[in-house]
This record gives sequence, structure tokens and C-alpha cells, in this order.
Amino acid sequence: MTSTKQPPVLLLHGVGLDQSMWGPLREHLGRESVALDLPGHGARPPLRSAQSLASMAADVLERINTREPVHLVGFSLGALIAQYLARFAPERVLTLSAVNSVCQRTVEEAAAVEERLATAGTNFAQGVDRAIERWFPASASAVDPQLIEDTRQIMAGNDLESYLHAYAVFARGDREIAGELAAITQPTLAITGELDPGSTPEMSRRLAAAIPNSRLRIVPSARHMLPVENPLALATELNSFFSDNEGKHA
Repeated sequence: MTSTKQPPVLLLHGVGLDQSMWGPLREHLGRESVALDLPGHGARPPLRSAQSLASMAADVLERINTREPVHLVGFSLGALIAQYLARFAPERVLTLSAVNSVCQRTVEEAAAVEERLATAGTNFAQGVDRAIERWFPASASAVDPQLIEDTRQIMAGNDLESYLHAYAVFARGDREIAGELAAITQPTLAITGELDPGSTPEMSRRLAAAIPNSRLRIVPSARHMLPVENPLALATELNSFFSDNEGKHA
């Protein structure tokens, strides 16, 4: 029997955020979707020990409440976790979408993120303000001010120890998964913003080159918070990608 039901979409947010960041995108997707809080974020218990990409992925895997393969979409840290799940739980993942993902940081890029990690706990409030300004520069952002303020409040409300443990995984997780990317077999979309200074277009190019069955999309004029800044463009690319890859697996 052939089912016309579309596979569900599972959404994984970035470090310091929570599942609510996907609200604007979900309005445009027009598909069944579920957004999970990452370990130590949102409604999840705080993190009180060092984590790895493997441990965070295992936590997420336990909470995927469907046995059918999903369209797995991860943003930033969530994209690294999604890559890990696609590699090591392939039966659960129909397609992989890595949104604003880092990949194979250079020595200089790795040093820069390690420096941010080292200082992240010293003046957290100032760090939140700097992140908001990077993501939504006052001179250029057309994002609803209320969405920007909501993002600021979510960031400011983080449990600091949890944030630092998660940020360490974000800072180092690309090394943990780098050697496994070529073994990812699912259709993969690597997409980022043209102006993203951290998860750069070059990183998405590296990701698309490393994973065999990939497509690359760079969204013009967008920065790091693509799901919030231009959810329509992201939803359009995701829906096209999903549709192109449904019905290919028995």
C-alpha cells in the first residue's frame, strides 16, 4: 500500500536558543514538524558535566517519538548533532538539512571559537548583546523587533554552566564528525546565509563537498539566524529539497 502522508520534519536549534526559534519557519513550512529542545536548553534539565557531540545526539535520539524516518533539520549546533544522527542512526533519518552549519574549521577559525569559549562565562550579558548585534545588526536588520527581543531574552535566560558545556560541543564538534561526513548516505542540503560571519558560505561548501549526495544553497544578504531572518527563503528551499527526495526509499 502506498501512503500519501508526508514524512515528519524534526527541527534542532542552536546553542543558547530553544525550540521556539523555529516558530517563523514552521509558519511557512506547511508540513507536520516537531522542534525539540537540545540538552541543557529550554525545558530540558541543566547540564552538569562535559558533553560531546555523541552524548548530545544520543539524548536527542531517545526523544524522537516516531519510528519512521524524518526530514532532520539542524541549525548551527543542531546541524552538527543532525550530522551525527544521520551518520550513526541512519535508519531514523530520511534527509539531512544543515542550516548555518560550521564544517572543518581551519586552524584560525578553531582558534577564534576557542577564544570565544574561553571568555563566554566572564561577562555573559555582554556576550548576549554582542551575539544579537552580529545576528541582527541595527543598521541592516529588517527582522521584527519583537522577534529580536524574544531571541535576546532566550539567550539571557540560559543556565550558564549548561551553555558553556553546549558551547564547547559547538566549538569542537566539527572535529568530532569531520572524519565521518563521507559516510553519510542520506540526501543532504547545506544552506547558509551569504553574510554569515561564523558559519560561512565556505563552510557550507566544505560540507557539501564532504557529503556525497549533497546540494548547496547560499541565501543572498542573509546572516547567521537564517530561520528567523528569512524563514520564507529557508522554507522554500527545504520544501523543494524534501519533495525531491520523498518516495525514493522503500
